[in-house]
Amino acid sequence: MAKVDVKRRLLKINTIRIVVQFLSFLFFSAIIFNLGSLPILLPVLWTWGLQQNTVGDAFTALQLMLSGWQQSTPVFPWLAVASFLAVGVLLGKSLCGWVCPFGFIQDLIDFIKVKKMEVSPKTHEDMTLMKYLVLGITLFISVTFSAAKLLGAHRSYENAMGIFAYAPFTAVSPSETLFATLPKMVQGFSNAIVEKPVLEALAGVLDLPPLFWVQLFILVGILVFAAYVPRGWCKYFCPHGAIMAVLNRFSFMGLRRDLVKCVKGECRECVKTCPMRVRILELPWEKFSDPECIYCLKCVDACPNKAIRLKYP
Repeated sequence: MAKVDVKRRLLKINTIRIVVQFLSFLFFSAIIFNLGSLPILLPVLWTWGLQQNTVGDAFTALQLMLSGWQQSTPVFPWLAVASFLAVGVLLGKSLCGWVCPFGFIQDLIDFIKVKKMEVSPKTHEDMTLMKYLVLGITLFISVTFSAAKLLGAHRSYENAMGIFAYAPFTAVSPSETLFATLPKMVQGFSNAIVEKPVLEALAGVLDLPPLFWVQLFILVGILVFAAYVPRGWCKYFCPHGAIMAVLNRFSFMGLRRDLVKCVKGECRECVKTCPMRVRILELPWEKFSDPECIYCLKCVDACPNKAIRLKYP
């Protein structure tokens, strides 16, 4: 009997999800498989700073295409928009829960044994609006810079904003810092130690631009926050999540709660385990696709009566 219980625990959906996240993380960096660059855009938080990428971040592509990065004129980001729409309608926010590399990092951090922070319902509701603010600021800068470039009046804008004119969010994205900026800095430091005296190489760290320290501060802050608030970045700050939350309402994918099996007033295990704080028991039982749900299916694992299951379409 004990062996059967162990097998059931090992085959739980959440374990499978972590394996899928890890394999996706490997695939995203072509240096593992030597695949080279592929024309794939996905609405997940990744980086454009690695030449070995197999997958591109659709939101970064949207910013760069609107701003006309390395082009004379901006172009409408058809491919990026199509990526958001197709994934949003067909799969909802499931890529956030199963594929996104930065989501995977947050899930790993969640294993750190610290007392989780209790966020009040009112504060939670208010903070979920932050990601829409981040999205709005990013789009405002990208669209206005695009318009200025089309009118030939972008030089002063570019001089004032620098890299923020071309990629206002990606310039300080914690994913970009973690997966590209820091690895490049470590590699550069390693090369400098080989070529120069150690003290001279260490002195070079002090010459790093102010933007790097801003990026590092944001990254460390987000990772520490994620240790105390599970999926804190996804819930409150991610602009990808803001876009996908809107599309999640129209997704073919959803969850269904069996009213016969569900002991709503006694259990609440599904609500307790949900990292995105979805009010599962207050949603329509036939099918629900809450804007914040990332389909991690922890609620399915947690339900002792197996009352929740995936529904598609």
